[in-house]
Amino acid sequence: MSDVGSQVSTLALPLIAALTLDATAWQMGLLSAAGSAPVLLVGLLTGVWVDRRRRQPVLIATDLGRAILLSTVPLASALGVLRIDLLYVVTLLVGTLTVLFGVAHMSFVPSLLERERLVEGNSKLEATTSVAQVAGPGLGGVLVGVLGAPLAVLVDALSFLGSALVIAKIRVSEASPVTAPGRAGVLAEIGEGLRVVRRQPILLVLAGCSATTALFGAMFLAVYVLYMTRDLGLGAAAIGLVFATGGLGALAGALGAAAAARRFGPGPAMLGAQLLFGLAGIAVPLAVLVPRVALALVVASEFAQWMTFVAYRVNALSVRQAITPDRLQGRVNATMRFLIGGAFPIGAVIGGALGGAIGVPLTLAVASLGTLLPCLWLLQSPVRRLRTLPMVEPAGPALAM
Repeated sequence: MSDVGSQVSTLALPLIAALTLDATAWQMGLLSAAGSAPVLLVGLLTGVWVDRRRRQPVLIATDLGRAILLSTVPLASALGVLRIDLLYVVTLLVGTLTVLFGVAHMSFVPSLLERERLVEGNSKLEATTSVAQVAGPGLGGVLVGVLGAPLAVLVDALSFLGSALVIAKIRVSEASPVTAPGRAGVLAEIGEGLRVVRRQPILLVLAGCSATTALFGAMFLAVYVLYMTRDLGLGAAAIGLVFATGGLGALAGALGAAAAARRFGPGPAMLGAQLLFGLAGIAVPLAVLVPRVALALVVASEFAQWMTFVAYRVNALSVRQAITPDRLQGRVNATMRFLIGGAFPIGAVIGGALGGAIGVPLTLAVASLGTLLPCLWLLQSPVRRLRTLPMVEPAGPALAM
């Protein structure tokens, strides 16, 4: 439910900025950066916090907090005080809670599944997210067209309430973390998570590959809506359909990720998916050069890139969860999100600045060509030789250094 609602806001908030508030390319870049900046601001701290608490209550609390924050957008619109500044603040705070939710979520899954079933479980979770990605943008486009973008955001707020209720119904024996009398301080625990990722070759390569993807992906997304509204002349409903096509690709990738891991091994599956992701991105520069078939090329690229991106993500997350002891899940997940997600605001600001300097179409071309680079991390690394999912004892020592 929250995934469907979030897809609505993913469409509605940029449309409010672009169409209602007449935002510039720079302001669109700042809005995109506001949603991803919390990874840099609080990302590492959330790992320590999650490792010190049961994860299920954290998931519920962050859902409720996001529902309250998003409700302020339609309220401000109704009162006639909606401004781009408010969108920045709401996006920043919702992004902060989303970071906390994400770290708790990734750390909660290994409590529900045996490690040998992680790829299967993550694949199914990605499949549900992908279904939401198919339905959400189309629904968002219709809601924006019928209700207006501010009221469409209210749908997202209500979806988080529904999500909190569903998560509260999960029945799991989740023991409270043991508080040791001599437990290290927050900075020491953050440092432990950083050292594990830095010294473990597989985790370090996955972080570098994903961070490079995030950097160029954020550059692209910062001006993507502007390109579709101003260069292609698409309305809200049509943009929703483009995003829904990406959801179909994501669903295909989620359903095929486990099969690819079984057939080729998680390492080769990740390498192949990342290479195809970059190749599919070339369709967007071609769309800039051939405007008559631009829409068809954008739709094809949207489908192919989401399919390969999700196939990579399912296997990368499963490898990370499998190789990390339970006591470090929160900090390792937070460190990875810090390194990967930290590239988003940087890429978004660069994308917004480039959009104003060289134009939106050329910015998309640069960002799309950049998506060919991440697979270089995997080519000469231990990851490409992973034929089975690595294992570590849940209560065992820290990862091999």
